[in-house]
Amino acid sequence: MTSSSASAVTGSARTLRRVAVCGAGVMGAQIAAHCVNAGIPVVLFDLPAREGPKNGIVTRAIAHLRKMNPAPLGTPDLADLIEPANYEDNLDRLADCDLVIEAIAERLDWKQDLYRKIGPALNPNAIIASNTSGLSITSLAEVLPEALRPRFCGVHFFNPPRYMSLVELIPTKYTQPALLDILETFLVSQLGKGVVRAKDTPNFIGNRIGVFGILSVFEQARRFSLTYEQVDELTGTRLGRAKSGTYRTADVVGLDTLAHVIRTMQDQLPDDSFKAHFGLPPEVQGLIDAGALGQKTGAGFFRKKGREIQRFDAQQRDYVTADQKIDPDVAAILAVRDPAERLRQLRESDKPQAQFVWAVLRDTFHYSAIHLQDIADNARQLDLALKWGFGHKQGPFEIWQSAGWRQVAEWITQDIQDGKTLSNQPLPDWATRGPVWEAQGVHTAAGSWNPSQSRFEGRSELPVYQRHIGTPLLVGEVESLETTTVFEDESVRCWTLPAPHPQDVLIVSFKTKMHTLSPGVVNGVFKAVELAEASYQALVIAQDGDPFSAGADLKAILPLFEKEGVAAVEPVERAMQDMVLRIRYAQVPVVAAVAGLALGGGCELAVHCAHRVAHFESYIGLVEVGVGLVPGAGGLAYSARRAAELQAMGAPDAPLLAYLKRFALAIASAQVSRSALDARQLGFLKESDTIVMNRQELVYVAVRQAQALASAGWRAPLPRRFPVAGRDGIATLKAQLVNMKEGGFISEYDFHIAEKVVTVICGGDVDPGSLVDEAWMMTQERQAFMALLNSPKTQERIAGMLSTGKPVRN
Repeated sequence: MTSSSASAVTGSARTLRRVAVCGAGVMGAQIAAHCVNAGIPVVLFDLPAREGPKNGIVTRAIAHLRKMNPAPLGTPDLADLIEPANYEDNLDRLADCDLVIEAIAERLDWKQDLYRKIGPALNPNAIIASNTSGLSITSLAEVLPEALRPRFCGVHFFNPPRYMSLVELIPTKYTQPALLDILETFLVSQLGKGVVRAKDTPNFIGNRIGVFGILSVFEQARRFSLTYEQVDELTGTRLGRAKSGTYRTADVVGLDTLAHVIRTMQDQLPDDSFKAHFGLPPEVQGLIDAGALGQKTGAGFFRKKGREIQRFDAQQRDYVTADQKIDPDVAAILAVRDPAERLRQLRESDKPQAQFVWAVLRDTFHYSAIHLQDIADNARQLDLALKWGFGHKQGPFEIWQSAGWRQVAEWITQDIQDGKTLSNQPLPDWATRGPVWEAQGVHTAAGSWNPSQSRFEGRSELPVYQRHIGTPLLVGEVESLETTTVFEDESVRCWTLPAPHPQDVLIVSFKTKMHTLSPGVVNGVFKAVELAEASYQALVIAQDGDPFSAGADLKAILPLFEKEGVAAVEPVERAMQDMVLRIRYAQVPVVAAVAGLALGGGCELAVHCAHRVAHFESYIGLVEVGVGLVPGAGGLAYSARRAAELQAMGAPDAPLLAYLKRFALAIASAQVSRSALDARQLGFLKESDTIVMNRQELVYVAVRQAQALASAGWRAPLPRRFPVAGRDGIATLKAQLVNMKEGGFISEYDFHIAEKVVTVICGGDVDPGSLVDEAWMMTQERQAFMALLNSPKTQERIAGMLSTGKPVRN
């Protein structure tokens, strides 16, 4: 390609305003769904239907998106924004698309036919990418017209695309380098993905290492005679992996899908020294042959019969109760906090389950080291692929390094010599000598090991990553962002970003578990507002990691109540109300950077800020009824005031109750948003609030939003009275609660709490349309909170939540 045409590609595709997805199957439809989650116009193509409307295949796929769980759409109505199309009538729509993602079945001839069909209709500067998980990207490029090859690459999303961070970006020898930078920037910032660049090898990085790990589990489980449920317990959260472990994860993915990826390794890796263990276990093939493909067919390794979980028993060729437990001694080893000691005890234990865990870890270390140079540019890419694509808390190299690189390397070498490993191929030289050996790991302050270049390689310097603040570090990496602490105590930290980021915006973060609102945090927020008003332009409330806040610290409040009764709690509750009003009426704009859970007091804190910047995966709600209480930190007062504001902005002649109802019913049923977009519909986010797709951009955007508000001359709102629904509203809402109780949707005590909610949110026993102020509403709210706290049933709910973490329904 000439320099002029290269410039055209770069300039035209830089923003990637419109996307086409070819293939309305499981992955294609969900990729399209995530595009509309991000507000990106998308056209979804498939073959013309043989019967009925031509777009029938696509419209059925779109309709299915509404029903899927976990939901691929932020709100079900987003399905209406996906534009259906077919290859016979609508190819002209491709001309407006800057990115075309092919996501049809894994057949080279089918893909080749599709490329021939769509090629002439493509925008001359569009990027074309295949979502293939098994075919060589280079082999696909070879069937493209020569003019398209520089604009073609692989873009492998992991399933489900909304929730799995990983996207692998795979170039061919023809791919224009600038195109990869454009696409990576789009995937990271616009779709919120974690991107790794993979080499064009079978199954790329994530599936190559992840599926090998599954095969290792299968083999070692057979060697040590472990049951499926024992393996899942050993390879789940105890090992820093997904809660579902190995076999349940396979059921979720689909045994047919797993088999396809395994066959890719069998067929395309003939020289792999581990090839003998790439076979599908006979019992897995038997399940597939019987149509037991996992969750999608209702049975796989496991099935649910009534309330009982059963596992398939290969010897009995039938399902039996899944009730085998793991060895408590092995559980104790897995709970050891020191990684070096934990691995030592696993390796030296004579317990079969401990030997199994060591073997599984060792096999993955061994395989990752041998193939790193073949599949990835550096060790960081491999570790991130396993973390982002398989939900591992740490990548294999991180675990190895944290346990002592030299010692673990010696253990692996000894096991190879003793014939215990799945391959007798020794570790590569770079792992046992030279810079990695001297640094005692692949991740260092200088970067991560690149075996092809024999050097430690720094992070990507793409401009999009300069927006990432607080990015989690791999073991061995060093934080390069030197923030300045302004104030810190045991509960909060107030800090600022270094140049070139704005330094006139103060940031406050909570240090409590789950970022709960303890009395110390409440005092810390008062302190942060004072500091911001005295010396800064704005204040941002942002946490170091998720969640934003799980609400009030019940563990701190309950002892006060038990010792001194309601009288001791009321000042704490009043302080929380005063805190949110202090934020609302601060003389600088306060911006909440919300991600993850923002429940109860966390929601109340956020809604009283001048602005909210929310990560797409934000789950916001007032859930106090679950512990037998009403929102007590301004949540009901906010809802009443916000309903009045919406009425004034919308149709002043419409009844106030029409706006208030959604708040009342959401709070009475402890409804939590399923996304930031859903939080807008519930009223906990405003249309003017900002939603970001990438969690790591949250602080960057929040700080700049706060600075922009200050620069625009932001002023705190003036306190004013507002109308409430009064006793008529209470009567109407109570009638709906009666229906919910009689329908069995809420218990008698749920009804009692919900009565309190609707009474307060309507302003109490006053005339409809009465004007009240926030002080009146806060008093009503506080009195209802204290009355419920005195109830034995509420105390039972609080105790149950603190002991089990689950709501008690009494």
